[in-house]
Amino acid sequence: MNKLRFSLLALAAIALGTVVLGGVVLADDDDDKRGGRRAPDVMPVEFALYQSECGSCHFAFQPGFLPARSWRQLMGGLADHFGDSAELAADDRQAIEAYLVTNAADRVAGRRSAKFMQSIGRDTPLRITEVRYFRSKHDEVPARLLKHEQIGSFSNCIACHTRAEQGSYAEREIRIPGIGRWED
Repeated sequence: MNKLRFSLLALAAIALGTVVLGGVVLADDDDDKRGGRRAPDVMPVEFALYQSECGSCHFAFQPGFLPARSWRQLMGGLADHFGDSAELAADDRQAIEAYLVTNAADRVAGRRSAKFMQSIGRDTPLRITEVRYFRSKHDEVPARLLKHEQIGSFSNCIACHTRAEQGSYAEREIRIPGIGRWED
């Protein structure tokens, strides 16, 4: 990026209350609103095949939570997908993998994706819930909450994050089943 363009981008970011990191604009948690709502933390899932195939068994995690190398490894091991067979027709597997890799955390600009990548470093995690950044954001959640029938595990994002499917994980949008709004 040339210096003039970067400088103009930096000035615009400062005026909007955002941070520039490596030429990528990262909004503060309370900024970057659109129509009264925050912009998504990660890009929502916009691929029907992925949503229908993977989302039929579990929450269709946004690709922006893991790097491309993790998605490749996950898609290459569908015969034993965390103890279950999740095998797909070859064309479907290739299409889903291409979507995940193209939109992976190390390939897209996004506030939450950048934070995940920062904590992942050179690792190749296969579980989003084991990423250091994820764990740090959930360390205050008591283990007893995971036993609630509507939650079950940390991988059930939509149980508490009311706008997870839209890519928004703001604390003010958290509603814990049986408890209500999450308060620090």
